[in-house]
Amino acid sequence: MSISNCAEEEDVYPLHECIFIGDVRKLSSLLRNNDVARKDKHGNTALHLAVMLGRKDCIQLLLAHSAPVKVKNLAGWSPLAEAISYGDRQTISSLVRKLKQQAREQMERRRPDLIRALAQVQDFYMELKWDFHSWVPLVSRILPSDVCKIYKSGSGIRLDTTLVDFTDMKWERGDISFIFQGEKPPSESLTVLDNKAKVYQRVRYEETETEIEDEVDILMSSDILAAQMSTKGISFTRAQSGWIFREDRKETVAGLYRSDIYTITGLVLESRKRREHLSTDDLQKNKAIIESLTKGNTQNLDTNGEPTRRASLNPPPDNEIDWASYISSPPGLYPSLGRDLVYKESSRNFRATIAMSDDFPLSVDMLLNVLEVIAPFKHFAKLRQFVAMKLPRGFPVKIDIPILPTVTAKITFQKFDFRSDIASDLFIIPDDFVEDPLRFPDL
Repeated sequence: MSISNCAEEEDVYPLHECIFIGDVRKLSSLLRNNDVARKDKHGNTALHLAVMLGRKDCIQLLLAHSAPVKVKNLAGWSPLAEAISYGDRQTISSLVRKLKQQAREQMERRRPDLIRALAQVQDFYMELKWDFHSWVPLVSRILPSDVCKIYKSGSGIRLDTTLVDFTDMKWERGDISFIFQGEKPPSESLTVLDNKAKVYQRVRYEETETEIEDEVDILMSSDILAAQMSTKGISFTRAQSGWIFREDRKETVAGLYRSDIYTITGLVLESRKRREHLSTDDLQKNKAIIESLTKGNTQNLDTNGEPTRRASLNPPPDNEIDWASYISSPPGLYPSLGRDLVYKESSRNFRATIAMSDDFPLSVDMLLNVLEVIAPFKHFAKLRQFVAMKLPRGFPVKIDIPILPTVTAKITFQKFDFRSDIASDLFIIPDDFVEDPLRFPDL
């Protein structure tokens, strides 16, 4: 086969072209022998196109064949983001359900390896100190700090923290314990305790229908947001000390761990938002609705006591774009297939430091496993994302990472001990605690 013929084959996307035509029967046949997750030259999957073009039957067929919902195109938008822009409620609900199902399935595939890895490591106790600070004047004075205590026994993990949640410059303090029991079935393995109120909540794997519809209302009523930490241009450089005779900077962290200090450059926090699906009236009234929903309150009720749900938008105007015009466009620069974008983006460069030590007794891989267990806490999920990068040699005993566009966290591993005497009752719900399935609405 000639090189030119190979190039021609690479530009053939039968599922995508079928979506443009809207031929559901042909699509069903093609799905038997074609990769439903394949991206075209613009980074769009077949599901991206089906959503942008409003092909409802094609959308349902693709979801039935496990088309990925979380995947992003070259512009950084997922099929769910495009569905919100299009504004069809049924489609958004279908994608939210499938997204959650796929997340559960991914977790279950990973679970046996995670439990096996935890069980093979000696039991330990570890302390992480979190200090939040901001470049915005005076904000740092009101930001929280926390010392998290982590116990590992067998395939179990317990995290004790005073910081319940930290999002959008709002935080909740308390006395919280998060318990993972690897030997238990998924529906019982994750539990959060409120030690002051003496209540507990199991972290459920499936949401109720009402919770799904509440989430859809929030998505349809708010900006489409995409934020990510870009590490394309990241570099690690040994930090220097001294005025005349420069030398590589070293530090002993927590009085225990001799560390090499690195300066991190090229970290960029990219934030993008779209709001073409929102009317002027929406922008004025939806802030109150979103605040009500995120606090777990029900929306306005109709006369039958049912929540008033947000209705689908009118479809965007039909475009005259055909498959040839779409696929011949330069990568990422295809004509708009839905609503005209109302778009804003911003980016902020971060310069940070990291202390890497060969003295810390835990491996980075084991830390990643622990952080995966406690990832329902959003700031720990961000820490895991950072540690998963290709770091210099050693263990990151002290890190500065961006948590929000204006807030950075300094995390210090200030204590670690291998122990054989960790009490088993740390992983048991106390008898006097009462179950409250709504105590932590975000978990």
